[in-house]
Amino acid sequence: MSKYNSKITEVGGIKFHSKKESIRYQELVLLERAASIRDLRLQVKYSLDVNGVHICNYIADFVYHDYRYEKTIVEDSKGVRTDVFKLKSKLMKAIHNIDILET
Repeated sequence: MSKYNSKITEVGGIKFHSKKESIRYQELVLLERAASIRDLRLQVKYSLDVNGVHICNYIADFVYHDYRYEKTIVEDSKGVRTDVFKLKSKLMKAIHNIDILET
């Protein structure tokens, strides 16, 4: 158990930080099979650098292309919106112009 009461869950040999994240993964796999999304990737790392200084990294739970919106979606399966996540979310917008979809 983690400090937020999430339980590491395994699906198809892949370990997820929470049951919620593993369920979302299974939903995304179905969407990819139905050709609603493509290029599903897990644990994608983004460097958050300001003025040439590396501040931190953000690791997205899921990244995929969504045909409905014709764009790449960066998604995080959240149970608790921590202050660190809120800050990294703002940095992602400021540095990469990416809005994180929270599910």
